[in-house]
Amino acid sequence: MNGKTAVMIGATGLVGSQLLEQLLGDDRFSRIVSFGRRQTGKTHAKLEERVINFEDPASWRAEVKGDVAFSCLGTTIKQAGSKEAQRKVDYTYQLQFAESAKANGIPVYSLCSAASANPKSPAFYSRIKGELDRDVGALNFERTRIFRPSLLLGDRGERERLGEKMAAPVLRGLNAIGLFRKSRGIEGSTVARAMIRATFDEKPGTTIYTLDEVFSAAGESLD
Repeated sequence: MNGKTAVMIGATGLVGSQLLEQLLGDDRFSRIVSFGRRQTGKTHAKLEERVINFEDPASWRAEVKGDVAFSCLGTTIKQAGSKEAQRKVDYTYQLQFAESAKANGIPVYSLCSAASANPKSPAFYSRIKGELDRDVGALNFERTRIFRPSLLLGDRGERERLGEKMAAPVLRGLNAIGLFRKSRGIEGSTVARAMIRATFDEKPGTTIYTLDEVFSAAGESLD
C-alpha cells in the first residue's frame, strides 16, 4: 500500500469518529494510527490503535509519525470535572500531540477548534480554544488547517449533552427562515470531510476556516 499515513487523536468523539470512518474508507490513506485513552471499538486492516497515557508524553511522542495529523480531541467542563481538567484535554494534551507531530516531521496538521475561539476571550472555553489555535499555528507546520464550526450535530451518545440535542432542531428551524445563519449547526461528518479535503490543499502556512468556509471546504452547499 502506497497511500498516506494519518495519525489522530479524539477518534471516539462526534467529529473524530466520523473522521476515522472517512479515513478508513479513503483510498488515499493506507494507514490510520489512532492515539487515545481507550479503544475505539473498530476493527479494520488500515487501523492501528495506541492506548496511551496523555500525562506521560515521553512514552508515546516518538510514535507520532506520518504524513498528516488530525486533532479532534475535546471535552466539556461537566465531563472533565473542573476547569483545570478541561484545560488539560482542550489545550495541554492537544498541544503536546501537535509538538510531537512537528518534532517528528509531519508536514500537515488539521485541528478541529470552535467558532468562539479567541485567546483574549473572557470566557474560559473560548479562551483555551483560541490559545490552542494560536500555539499550534506558531509551530509552523508546512500546512496548518484550523476549523471553527458552531453547534455540532450528530449522535454523541452522551446524555449529558441533552441541551445541545434539544437546541439542534430549534436552530435548524430558525436557520430555515434566515435567522442565526452564522451560528447554524453543522454535522460532525461535514467537519470531518472538510478536515480531510483541506489537507490536500497545497497552499502553505496556516488557514483558519470559519463556519461558511468549513461547509465550502467539505464541498457542501451553504443553503
